[in-house]
Amino acid sequence: MDRRVDRRYFLEYMGRLTASAAAGVALTPRGAAATRAVFPGNTTLPDPSAIRATDLWDLTLTESAALIRSREISPVELVEAYLARIEAFDEVLMAFNTVTADAARAEARRAADLPWSGPLHGIPLAIKDNYYTAGVLTTANSHIFRDFVPEFDATTWGRLKNGGAILLGKTQMGPLATSRATTPDGANTTLNAWAPHDPSVTPGGSSSGSATAVAARLAASATGTQTGGSITSPSSEQGLTGIKPTMGRASLYGIVPLTYTRDHPGPLARDARDAAVMLQAMAGPDPADPRTLGHPPVGDYVRAAEPVTENGKVRLRRPLTVGVVPGYLDEPEEPTRFGREEVSDQERDRRLAIFRARGRAEIAARRAMLRTFEELGARVVEVPLPADWDLLTGSDFNNVRLPERSEPFLKHLREDVRLFGVSLSPWINGLLLSGPEYLRGQRAKMVLLQRVLDGIFEECDVVVQTSPIPFDIIGLPLIAFPVGMEDTRGFTLPVAGMLGGAPWEEEALLSLVGAYQAVTDWHRRRAPDAPSGRGDGAGDPGGAAAGASFAAGASLDRGRTGVQDVAEHSE
Repeated sequence: MDRRVDRRYFLEYMGRLTASAAAGVALTPRGAAATRAVFPGNTTLPDPSAIRATDLWDLTLTESAALIRSREISPVELVEAYLARIEAFDEVLMAFNTVTADAARAEARRAADLPWSGPLHGIPLAIKDNYYTAGVLTTANSHIFRDFVPEFDATTWGRLKNGGAILLGKTQMGPLATSRATTPDGANTTLNAWAPHDPSVTPGGSSSGSATAVAARLAASATGTQTGGSITSPSSEQGLTGIKPTMGRASLYGIVPLTYTRDHPGPLARDARDAAVMLQAMAGPDPADPRTLGHPPVGDYVRAAEPVTENGKVRLRRPLTVGVVPGYLDEPEEPTRFGREEVSDQERDRRLAIFRARGRAEIAARRAMLRTFEELGARVVEVPLPADWDLLTGSDFNNVRLPERSEPFLKHLREDVRLFGVSLSPWINGLLLSGPEYLRGQRAKMVLLQRVLDGIFEECDVVVQTSPIPFDIIGLPLIAFPVGMEDTRGFTLPVAGMLGGAPWEEEALLSLVGAYQAVTDWHRRRAPDAPSGRGDGAGDPGGAAAGASFAAGASLDRGRTGVQDVAEHSE
């Protein structure tokens, strides 16, 4: 494909999308038949003999798929292993707001009796609670949808399900996807799987329930949505690989809207290969969502993420140039305040010390990541930021998304503003933004996109990112992935890298991260088990937890085949 033509097409497409934003209300879901997940015929999975995990819940999605295909494990065993983990730990972690245990068991038994149908066959997933799930409560964590049970599936979840995936439950999220997971009235819920003892450690953005479910090994993978960082941020905070695809690559039909020109569905997964399988199923045109129509064909994401070895050494699947923006390796600027509350001088000094130490750890991890890219064969070059970068990506223009948020919810704003709970203010602000300001902001978005395409991507194939917001504004793909660990508070937390790509270049992002993960092990680091909510010691790493998963059938015995009898757990 001529990439210059491809970029010019994307610029025209985003212009049309921006101009047609008023049509978003016409896309209110009214029922649609989801299409089946499509995987290329040459999709490969790991060699079962090379799989090292000893617990079913610690298998990656692709490892689970390989063992299900070889009939060394069954979907029933896998579902029971995850349900046992949910029962043991989710009372503390609060990753889920609905667990569909009985339905998951029934689907697992059905999958065990069917021929293997692809890499999602019998794979247990967690789905963010703004995705429509037929017959299952879908609240978007809002008073508005507290009793809403859709009659059909969101297109992206339908594709995953028709590919063989099994719904474990719906995950906690920010109210209407506006913040980290809280109750609709603002009380924090979901905890970061790496720090379940410290609620002050953020679990990430609005897809934080999905991130915690995957990081804590309560699900094989999960879905999220991103409008302002809500896939890449929770993935970064919890050591996951998360992809926000190009605008229009995956359908938003059947997902509770936030912003017509900024919403993106995507996966949160353990590694690049798992994320690629998820995205392969979710991506593609959908007649119910005109944003997805007329684009270049979906790439072979699973193959792109598969490492290539030559003469015993991992190399990139294709030549890539990585752009490094100014300031990427500089110490971060110190904050003048920590939140809205006033703190003592002693507390301020403590927080500054943590901030500085984390900054040093992040810079060291970034340097090591870039060295590894070069060792894999990538060319690393400095690239300039476009003119007026701070202005074009700042809050003045970023806030033009707010009227798109308010318009679909006018009925509810008029009915009772209390329905919006803690997230009310952005909906009110959207009503107050003037028409001229909105139009000016949309023009600024197009200027930013053109400067990125004609500037940054004339110099490189992928570019490092320090914030998801700029590429969220202009609809370009992002991938977040773990690149290190830091211990600034007395416990370990992941350090993440983030890369942005040109339009439709998910394959380039997955190729680079897949090769990187073939020679590093940050993505294999696992969060410690949370304290158990059951009061039986099941969350104590030195106590009964080690045996709890075995009793629930969660241990992988490579000599077994078929379905193992497992302990039943109530919903």
